[in-house]
Amino acid sequence: MYSYLIGKVAEINPFGVTIDVNDVGFDVLTPNPYDFKKDEVCKVYIHHYVREDAIHLYGFMTLEAKTLFIKLLSVKGIGPKSAMAILASGNVKDIVNAIELGNDKFLGKFPGIGPKASQQIILDLKGKINLNPKSFVSSTNISEVEEALLSLGYRTKEIQKATKNLDGSKSTSVLLKDALAQMLK
Repeated sequence: MYSYLIGKVAEINPFGVTIDVNDVGFDVLTPNPYDFKKDEVCKVYIHHYVREDAIHLYGFMTLEAKTLFIKLLSVKGIGPKSAMAILASGNVKDIVNAIELGNDKFLGKFPGIGPKASQQIILDLKGKINLNPKSFVSSTNISEVEEALLSLGYRTKEIQKATKNLDGSKSTSVLLKDALAQMLK
């Protein structure tokens, strides 16, 4: 699994950017590709998304945006396109505030997000997103465990039950073992 790429922005298109890392070009889908500048060296936080019919790299300028993207993917009915539309149209702090305050009208303004989806986002994520920088290491580790379990075919409810009491200061591999042990109980 990739965490980030550091390289030069070789190309920009309406869907993403190509990051040149030591003469290897990585196509990265981003919420706002025109925030990047061509030929500029940058660090892009990566989410490696693998499905039966697709393999994509989603990239974000901040760790907070990547974490929110991963959290949005855990919501029933929200896929990568919807999560990218939300991140492209709003800023991370405003989106998190809307979730915490239960503002479904704000979330409903994003493309492809109707009343049911906005209420589901609030139901699934309220109280589970913390923008405190110190908590991002632990929330990212737990998010990576949730993502791994999701790719193994576990259901969201099973994953949430197994990860709710994990110590986020541990490494991702240890957390994954702990979560799998919780599931086997």
